[in-house]
Amino acid sequence: MRPPLWTPFRHRNPRVVGLVCLGVLVALVVVAFRLDDLASLTATTYRAAFRDASGLAPGNEVRVAGVRVGRVSDVELAQRPAPYVRVTFRIEEDGIRFGTDTAASIRIKTVLGQKYLAIEPKGPGRLRADAQIPLDRTASPFDVVQAVTGLAGTIDAIDTTQLATAFSTVAEAFTDTPASVRTSLDGLSRLSKTVADRDAELRELLGRARSVTAVLAGRDEEFRKLVADGGLLLAEVSRRRDAIHELLVGTNTLSEQLTGLVADNRAQLQPALTELRATVAILQRNRTNLERTIQKMGPFVTAFANVVGNGRWFDSYVAGLVQPLVPGGRR
Repeated sequence: MRPPLWTPFRHRNPRVVGLVCLGVLVALVVVAFRLDDLASLTATTYRAAFRDASGLAPGNEVRVAGVRVGRVSDVELAQRPAPYVRVTFRIEEDGIRFGTDTAASIRIKTVLGQKYLAIEPKGPGRLRADAQIPLDRTASPFDVVQAVTGLAGTIDAIDTTQLATAFSTVAEAFTDTPASVRTSLDGLSRLSKTVADRDAELRELLGRARSVTAVLAGRDEEFRKLVADGGLLLAEVSRRRDAIHELLVGTNTLSEQLTGLVADNRAQLQPALTELRATVAILQRNRTNLERTIQKMGPFVTAFANVVGNGRWFDSYVAGLVQPLVPGGRR
């Protein structure tokens, strides 16, 4: 007799079955948390050379025409032939053809300075995998946050008093020069004195600007979430654009119909409104009497409710209808 091809679970070792199920569960959890890495197995890797990384970091997006197509996998410093930044990125979308003249640039994604790598496919042929985009076809942005921070530090190191003295000395040295040059230098001297007089205010302004940039840089995630939520709101409004349009059209149609209804029944509505106005005027003139009537009606309603409160009949008492008994049994 041939053994069965499949042994039921009740006849198997429960420990082995439990270990196999636990291993499958762990594998599924690992796959769920590493989907990006699995997607990267089929991605194509390229490189780009930049003179300045400009804050680009691994994990930043790679976009083509504003559409996300991959992520930056590595940013490192290369030494040959001269120091430059080598950016390695993966393209996860299929069907995108990069020509031999493809260019790359680092662009600002948010107002807080987050960056992304923009790829511009162009040129004939096809860029081979692992190829590097040279320096003459790459560009880096100007970092405003770093510029403001550096300006604040530079202003702190300037001796404004000495600077004003230097400008005044230059103005005195050019005393015998033509009037136009002398006027320019006088204005420059006044400017330096103004800067020196406002030195404390400028230092405070730049210090607060540095604090603001630091706060904004620290709240990058919150601002990013705010922008993302705003995008979701706009997308929802866009999806419901047809419903809003139908609501507005229906409201317009209803107003037109009400206008037509009033116009068609003006002859009937005008006398009714006139009578209603006269009735309201009468009620207003007799408001005091109505209030007095309502106040006096309260005790009557209370007494009447007590009389008929025992059912479908009412209690009554008539005084003197029956003579009272007197001693001796006579009425």
